[in-house]
Amino acid sequence: MGIREEVYFEGGPHIGDLIINILLGFTVICLPLTVGAIVRALWLRYRITNRRVSVTGGWLGRDRTDIIYTDVVKAVKVPRGLGLWGDMVLTTKNGTRLELKAVPRFREVYDYINEKVMARTGQSIAENR
Repeated sequence: MGIREEVYFEGGPHIGDLIINILLGFTVICLPLTVGAIVRALWLRYRITNRRVSVTGGWLGRDRTDIIYTDVVKAVKVPRGLGLWGDMVLTTKNGTRLELKAVPRFREVYDYINEKVMARTGQSIAENR
């Protein structure tokens, strides 16, 4: 029997991202940002477990990307929306980058991912290495 996968976080982007971008949509110049936020709200989903980070997205949510913690070598987080949510980029050993946009509780999620990477590789994913 394998180790049971326990979910730490599962959900979509922060609702504040959608609200702010809809308000910005009233200015025609920000309309592309509004469309992007609506698409993210409809089809983007994150699942962070004790074994992997999974992102489901794309048109109609048809694309899925999984990264296991032993492949992660670096992570960068950027606060958005007055720090209520944030964006994160995970970089793997082969240089592939996985973007996580408008992640709720992004600081806690970042710390959880860093803890899991440290447990498996002994290396931190801290941005200022």
